[in-house]
Amino acid sequence: MSHQVFKNMKKSMNTDDQIQGSRRDFLSKTALASVALPLLPGTISAAFNNTPTSKPLPMNADISKSLIGQYGPWLASQMQDPPKLSFRNDIWSNIQDWKPSAHAKAQEQIGEPLIKETITVTVKRKFNYDGLHIEELTWQLPYGRPVEAIFMKPENSTGKLPAILGLHDHAGKKYFGKRKITKTSDNQHPLIVEHQKSDYEGRAWANEMAKRGYAVLVHDAFSFASRRVFYEDMAGIEWGPLKAEGRTDENPEDVRNIEAYNEWAGHHEHVMAKSLFSAGTSYTGMVLAEDRIALDILSARKDVDPERIGCGGLSGGGLRTVFLGGMDARIKCAVCVGFMSTWKDFLLNRSYTHTWMTYAPGLANYLEFPEIFGLRVPLPTMVQSNNQDGLYTLPEMKKADDILAEVFTKAGHPEKYSGKFYDGGHKFDVQMQNDAFDWFDNWLRQ
Repeated sequence: MSHQVFKNMKKSMNTDDQIQGSRRDFLSKTALASVALPLLPGTISAAFNNTPTSKPLPMNADISKSLIGQYGPWLASQMQDPPKLSFRNDIWSNIQDWKPSAHAKAQEQIGEPLIKETITVTVKRKFNYDGLHIEELTWQLPYGRPVEAIFMKPENSTGKLPAILGLHDHAGKKYFGKRKITKTSDNQHPLIVEHQKSDYEGRAWANEMAKRGYAVLVHDAFSFASRRVFYEDMAGIEWGPLKAEGRTDENPEDVRNIEAYNEWAGHHEHVMAKSLFSAGTSYTGMVLAEDRIALDILSARKDVDPERIGCGGLSGGGLRTVFLGGMDARIKCAVCVGFMSTWKDFLLNRSYTHTWMTYAPGLANYLEFPEIFGLRVPLPTMVQSNNQDGLYTLPEMKKADDILAEVFTKAGHPEKYSGKFYDGGHKFDVQMQNDAFDWFDNWLRQ
């Protein structure tokens, strides 16, 4: 252990001692005792047959109500601002002293499993479509069914290309994964056509990125599509008929079957999260581990420049960008879309609108949510938010933007951060895509 790392650990421990033991004990006992609320707007109506109608609670008001009743304001008042390992604290003056301690603590709290096995990639099919060379890939992890992925690059491209790991969204649609942001034929599933129209202004944004001269890899995230939990593999719980999902004698691509599966998977995510906590990991850790494997595969390709790799995505893809971009320095440029706020916003107003992939127990004691993404400073970082995005409150989105700007400014690299706000609801429309693509071009095509 270097003398400098020891000094950083000592600083962290001294800061920890400032927090009262009673609060630490209380949080440790309650952090995992979560009520199984629906995780996304798409599932809340199915479970409760209603939707929230109250306006977001302003963070600076005298609040007596919250998502968890009168417990919320007291818990919020106990949260240290800045948290213990925030770079905004006066004890840190440069990123070289701060980052090892903060990164190590984040890694500990996330509980990411270590995957040691050598992963072999199989090319199932190669073809050209819409001016792109496309490969259908698969690889087997030491657990679960094989991962499926799509790789794209311009036809007839040569040499090592800049690359993007495209991270698909959540949207309460776990039957689908990579297909949400790609297009590999004129025959798309009608639910994918609808999804791309509502969230991406009709675009398969990964294709558009590849057309600009990038190698793009999009894989199914943990618990989505090829990595989803198949009902036929389940034991111990039943949640009503799931129609034909997973059966070989019926059509799992039928719209009714897909919608039935998505509803079931929305409830099952609570079970998955609790089981992962019981194993000493987290939903966050599992997703991050599998995203890192995809990054390994992309980096190792002969047609990819490993020093010019970026990642990005909307919503759940934005969340994955926060953790992968914050925790892995191989991501040289990152764009988080539609997933940026503060822990207090989740605590008081919006925890029910978000996946369990968001929450790593205890991490809020050490880093504010945007500061997870800020761990990548001084690497180029963009956040795109929508002013009318109902998944967050605007004041806390603005606060998160201020926090990231402060981190990059204090590090001496304000030009490496861009926070943009757009009118409209939860989306990654053409204007936002073009701004994101230009950001990638600025930092990865030099």
